[in-house]
Amino acid sequence: MILKTVINLFYVVHEGLKNSENGVKNERLLIIGNDTSIIKQLKGFLCKTYDLSFARKAKTARTLLGLGVFSVAILDMGIFPHPDTSEEGLKILEDLPILAPSTKVVAITSHTAPQAAIQAVKLGAADYCEKPINPDVLQIILSRAFRMQALEAANRELLQQTDESLNLCGMLSVSPGMQDLFKKIRKVSVTDYPVLISGESGTGKEMAANALHQLSLRAKKPMVTINCGAIPENLMESELFGHEKDAFTEAVDRKKGKFEYADSSTVFLDEIGELPLAMQVKLLRFLQEGTIERISGKKPLALDVRIIAATNVDLKAAVEKGTFREDLYFRLNVVPLKLPGLKDRPEEIILLAQHFLQTESRSLKTRRVSFSPDAIAALMAHNWPGNVQELQNRIRRAMATISSQSITAGDLGLETCGSQQAEKPFYTLQEARNRAEQDCIIQALAIAGNNITLAAKLLETTRPTIYDLVFSESRISRSEKAI
Repeated sequence: MILKTVINLFYVVHEGLKNSENGVKNERLLIIGNDTSIIKQLKGFLCKTYDLSFARKAKTARTLLGLGVFSVAILDMGIFPHPDTSEEGLKILEDLPILAPSTKVVAITSHTAPQAAIQAVKLGAADYCEKPINPDVLQIILSRAFRMQALEAANRELLQQTDESLNLCGMLSVSPGMQDLFKKIRKVSVTDYPVLISGESGTGKEMAANALHQLSLRAKKPMVTINCGAIPENLMESELFGHEKDAFTEAVDRKKGKFEYADSSTVFLDEIGELPLAMQVKLLRFLQEGTIERISGKKPLALDVRIIAATNVDLKAAVEKGTFREDLYFRLNVVPLKLPGLKDRPEEIILLAQHFLQTESRSLKTRRVSFSPDAIAALMAHNWPGNVQELQNRIRRAMATISSQSITAGDLGLETCGSQQAEKPFYTLQEARNRAEQDCIIQALAIAGNNITLAAKLLETTRPTIYDLVFSESRISRSEKAI
């Protein structure tokens, strides 16, 4: 069996070299099937266009697909050991995301079995061609498949080559405001100054805190995260600063607090506005003196801990109400960082959506999935009250429920732009032009896998122009909601 595999691999290389010497395009095409007449026909009109390789059995096909060298494959659904049904072909398509996630497959089906073609496309086939094969039709289908594969490959390459300034410890951004924030995080990370991160829920405050820690000299030790709103008030002091044995009834042993575990590292105090006033006094003392005391402790403990705090409430207003200490606010707010809401940076919606889609697809090991044009339009029109977290959750929900390769606005739980604007009887010339531009952008983004850089190349324009149009259309969509 090993010898057969080696022979097959040698055959692939030998055929590719032979075709290259003959001046053939270096586009590799794998033909999977054991129908001699079909193979002979395909070889006759494809050998001058592509580097051809053949797999007559399903096991050989899996081996060759696993090489990852074929841009496109033709799959005769009736393949050994079940040549009379589509069973084996469908199994190969089911395993395609793992075997060869970047290979486009064109299924060859019988005109008497239309359900096989539908099922093949549902499982990830790029297209299908019915028997008897029309060479002209198949050439068009193959040309389209190679084009799709090339666009996706270019998209992946562009993503891999993305400037580091667009990615900061997992935070993605292309907006000027967020880029300025990234620069500030890089500068502040090398200091030990306290940082206060503010922003609406779901904007990524914990990710910003993690970036500050990961870029600091304290990154060798893990950051300790404390959610001030999730710990009962009567347990707060023990959780943060620890206690001695017999400090209270349940204290059967000495316990270290989270601050001690964070010595030489960073403490991230999330929802700092929920910290009780009594604990605010003790936190202020630590910020002033760098020491803590366990409950019933006899002496203070000196710790080297950097404090990063985050809040989604207005601490200035809390100070005025008397629910937050003014002196603690000034101690924490040495370096303020403000995270904007997603509605204030609409040029990043598609970038983040595509990132989450790819992440979830890899995690679930699913077939290739993309956003439909109406989904892209709905993403851009939505106001995003839950910010980045809402965007990620909607994509996860869609991935858990879809049964096709395309995510629609309905899958995301969003209204289509058409339904939002149905009551408007007509558009001005400017609105019509804007909508025509939007349609072009949506189509280009869909083809480019929602990569803005690649979409700009397809439209023969620049990324800033795409961003300007996105901003313009986003404002139009929201203004029309109010009409």
